[in-house]
Amino acid sequence: MMKGKVWLAIVVAAALVCGTIFVASTAQAAGTLVFGSSGDAVRLDPADVTDGESIQRMDNIFEGLVEYKLGSTEIQPALATSWETSEDGKEITFKLRRGVKFHDRTDFNADAVVFSFARQYDKSHPYNDRGEWVYWGYMFSDVDKMVKIDDYTVKLVLKRINASIMTSLAMFTVNIVSPTNAEKWGADAFRHPAGTGPFKFVEWVKDDHITLEANDNYWRERPSLDRLIFKVIPDASARLMALEVGEVQGIEYPDPAHFDRIRANQDLKLLTEPGMNVGYMAMNTGYGYKDANGNGVRDADEPWVKTPGYFEPLTKKAVRQAINHAIDKKAIVDDLYMGTASVAKNGMPPFMLGYNDDVEDYAYDPEKSKRLLAEAGYPDGFEVTLHVMPVSRPYMFDPPKIGEAIQSYLAAVGIKVKFYQVDWGTYLQETEAGNHQMCLLGWTGDNGDPDNFMNVLYGANATSIGSAGNYGFYNDEGAQFLLSEALQTYDVEKRAQYYRIFQQMVHEAAPWVYLAHSNQNVVFRKNVQGYALHPTSRKFFYPVRIE
Repeated sequence: MMKGKVWLAIVVAAALVCGTIFVASTAQAAGTLVFGSSGDAVRLDPADVTDGESIQRMDNIFEGLVEYKLGSTEIQPALATSWETSEDGKEITFKLRRGVKFHDRTDFNADAVVFSFARQYDKSHPYNDRGEWVYWGYMFSDVDKMVKIDDYTVKLVLKRINASIMTSLAMFTVNIVSPTNAEKWGADAFRHPAGTGPFKFVEWVKDDHITLEANDNYWRERPSLDRLIFKVIPDASARLMALEVGEVQGIEYPDPAHFDRIRANQDLKLLTEPGMNVGYMAMNTGYGYKDANGNGVRDADEPWVKTPGYFEPLTKKAVRQAINHAIDKKAIVDDLYMGTASVAKNGMPPFMLGYNDDVEDYAYDPEKSKRLLAEAGYPDGFEVTLHVMPVSRPYMFDPPKIGEAIQSYLAAVGIKVKFYQVDWGTYLQETEAGNHQMCLLGWTGDNGDPDNFMNVLYGANATSIGSAGNYGFYNDEGAQFLLSEALQTYDVEKRAQYYRIFQQMVHEAAPWVYLAHSNQNVVFRKNVQGYALHPTSRKFFYPVRIE
C-alpha cells in the first residue's frame, strides 16, 4: 500500500509540472492571480448550475439586483439601487442602476432583468429549454413573474409571502445575463458567459483552466487584478505543492494534515472560519416524482414513482437507523477532518435559526445496528453501492477517505459497500436523477436562511427525479407542510418552531447520516491581500490585490 502511494505521488508531481507550465508563465505577469481549484466548472450559466466549482467562477463574471456585503449574508444594492415592498409583501419594485454595460458592450436594463428571470419560470419563453433551472425550483418557486415597468424599473410579483426572498435574490441563480449574448451563442451560451461583473470571460480549457480578465468598463472601480485564472488541480497535495513553488497564488480545500506545514511556511497564510455547511451520506428511500410542469412543487397529478436507484433495504427505516448506528462519526471527524469540523446531528449548522439541539444523535453502537438489521430481515446484511464524490468540497475535503471509513464501519455489521465514481458533472446528474443507492454529498448555505437547508435538501418538493436536491428522497408530505408554513410567515419564533419539529421528524426517518459541519479553509501566498472568506463559501476576487 505504501509503495502505491509513493508511485502516486511521483505521477501527481509529474502531471503537476507538465500541467502548470502554462500557469507558471502566466503567473509571472503583473496582476495575475492563479487559484488552484479541486475541480472544473460544469457550466457557466449562473441559473443552470448547483455546484460550487461553477459558482466560484461565475461569481466574478455576473451580478444580481442585490448582493451580499463582504464576508456577510446581509444584502446591499448592486444592479438595483433601491427597492420598495408592497403592504401585502407580495410585490417588490426595484429601481435599476443606469449606465451599466454587459461585457459584450450592450446595455444593462429592465429587459435584461426580465429575460434572466423569465427564461427560468416561463415555459413559453424561447430560452426555457436551454437549461434545467434546478435552483429556481429550490428557491424561487414562489415567484409569479418579473415585470418591466420602464427601462430602469422592474417589479417582482410573488404568488405568496416568502420570508427569505430578499436574501435569496443575492444568489447566483438570479444573476443577470446578457440577452444579446444568449441569442448570439444559443445552446452554447453557457460556454461563453457575459455578465456585468468585475471580470470578463476569456477562455475555458476543459479540465485544465478558466481565464478571466479585468473589466475595464466596470461600473465600480476597475479590479486590482488584471487576470484571474482558475486552475484545476484535483489532488490536495498537488495543489499545495503548486502554491509552495508559486505556480498558483491560492488554493481551496487544503488537507488538514498539511496545516502545520502551511503554518510553518513564511510565504503562506491559512484563512479559516466556521463554515455554514453540512456533509452527509444520503440513503435513497426509493420514491420521487416527475415535475412535469417544472414549478418545483409536487402537484396532486404528479404521483410518487420509484427512483432509478430504488433499493429495497434502504426503503426500511430500521435499516437506515442501523446504518446510522454503525458509523463512528466522531472518529471520522477526529481522524479525517483532523479538528477542522464538528460532528453533525442535524441537517444544518447549529448557529442557524430553528436548530434543534434537543435531537439525540444516533450513538455509535455496532451491536444495536446488527439487531436492527436482523429485525428488518437482514441478519446477514446485504451489498450496497455508494456514490463517492471525485472532488473535494467545503464540507468534505477527501470523499474517498471518508467513503473508505464508512465502508469499513458497515462491513463490521455485515453490509458490503461497493464504490462508484464518475466525473463531477456526471455525478451531480446521476444523484439528481436518483440513480444512486447511497451517496456522499453535502451543502453550503447560499443565503443564511434555514429554508435554504431544510426545504432545498430535505423537503418532499425537492425529490423531483432529474433535478432533486433531496438526495435521500425523503418525501413526507406532512413534513413538507411544516417547511411551507415556515416560509410563509415573518414571525421568527414560529419559523424556528416549525424547523425544530421538522428536524425531529427527519431524525426519526433517518434517510441521512449527517457527518460533519466543516470549517472553510483557503490558503494564499502572503503577498495576496484583500480576500475575505464568505459564510456561503462563495469566492469573490474583486477586492483582491497582489502586493
